[in-house]
Amino acid sequence: MEFGIFVQGYVPASRSRTDPEAEHHALLEETEYVIQADKSGFKYAWASEHHFLDEYSHLSANDVFLGYLAHATDRIHLGSGIFNPLPQVNHPAKVAEKAAMLDHLSGGRFEFGTGRGAGSHEILGFIPGVTDMNHTKEIWEETIAEFPRMWLQEEYPGFRGTHWSLPPRKILPKPYGPAHPPMWYAAGSPSSYAMAARKGLGVLGFSVQKVADMEWVVDSYKTAIAQAEPVGAFVNDNVMVTSTAICAETHEQAVAVAVSGGLHYLQSLLFRYHDTFPRPEGIPRWPELLPEYTEEIIELLIAEELMICGDPDEVFRQCKRWEQAGADQLSFGLPIGVPYEHTMETIRLIGEHVIPKIDTDPVHRTARFRQGAGR
Repeated sequence: MEFGIFVQGYVPASRSRTDPEAEHHALLEETEYVIQADKSGFKYAWASEHHFLDEYSHLSANDVFLGYLAHATDRIHLGSGIFNPLPQVNHPAKVAEKAAMLDHLSGGRFEFGTGRGAGSHEILGFIPGVTDMNHTKEIWEETIAEFPRMWLQEEYPGFRGTHWSLPPRKILPKPYGPAHPPMWYAAGSPSSYAMAARKGLGVLGFSVQKVADMEWVVDSYKTAIAQAEPVGAFVNDNVMVTSTAICAETHEQAVAVAVSGGLHYLQSLLFRYHDTFPRPEGIPRWPELLPEYTEEIIELLIAEELMICGDPDEVFRQCKRWEQAGADQLSFGLPIGVPYEHTMETIRLIGEHVIPKIDTDPVHRTARFRQGAGR
């Protein structure tokens, strides 16, 4: 199993009240998390694209963000988590151009993740009047297979669909290296895993709640991908899942950091905006918040395998559970409201004590798939 981090420009109101430049500091700190993850042996860094999601995610221009990181890092793969290719949000030709440019700037380290937006608040900003959020699936389905054609054909023959069109044009630049960047889909429900697998796409599992929920979902993905008809030049057989992670020198220190981090607020914001996700029982509707997390709640979340938290040995065992469940990549959502110094400590400790024991392959899994397509 490989490791990554996921950043999204989290700027809670509590931070803005005490720091007039909170947004600026948060965005720059997140570049430092990725740079440290690169040094610490993480293989992937994912950056969100969200719009209008106050507090929850201020990272809207992730192509710019990743362009900076392409120069500031050496080995880590940089992924769009996601680029939104709905033509009402970003024209597909421009998405293809941005992805290929990032592939050049990173020396072939770009990972192309796509999705359909966070929920009604985001989607209705671009497609007003939509009453069924599944409408975006039809638009995405019409678009996704066109990217490999734009990248691989000398002159793209053009496209005329229900939702967008383009006359014949040369889409430039072409990607760097063999074939094209690995393709991923952000899955918000279990059925989306199998759909992505049938198209040969890796899955960005941002909505997984606990390890026990993962095993049958991975099974459905692995069964479907064996019969994949890839939309791209190769199959990206990959399931990435995300989890909260806090690692400290001792268990007590890690729990204390978690208690003081305001994790309940980020979780409340998640369900405020991601209203297309299944809502677990007991999650209140905004503006009502989840109760603040106590030591007892943190210990319960650890016991229920709903978060990774503890000293390095504990975190290692918790990560192994995800590997045993079949995850190909475990990505940690950072930041979560925890102070900068504790977040950096989590990255360093996991890099020193956890990753070397689990990920012993020096080559990125996606690089093998891509190289194979170029032979």
